[in-house]
Amino acid sequence: MNDIEKLFTITEIAKILRVHTRTVNRYIESGRLKASKLGTWRIRQSDLNAFLDESSNITKPKPKTKK
Repeated sequence: MNDIEKLFTITEIAKILRVHTRTVNRYIESGRLKASKLGTWRIRQSDLNAFLDESSNITKPKPKTKK
């Protein structure tokens, strides 16, 4: 089984998100988007998915607490 995730460049992420590459750099610098420095910044597919989940305006139901 292949456990290797796809890695994206900043340019590829910018195209996917339809934003400027500088915006992607700001996401990385602020810690909102995780990335690894492998010569140039690389973003894993799972980190992109997590970023998109966090940025979504769809609210997730809060777990019920017992009283």
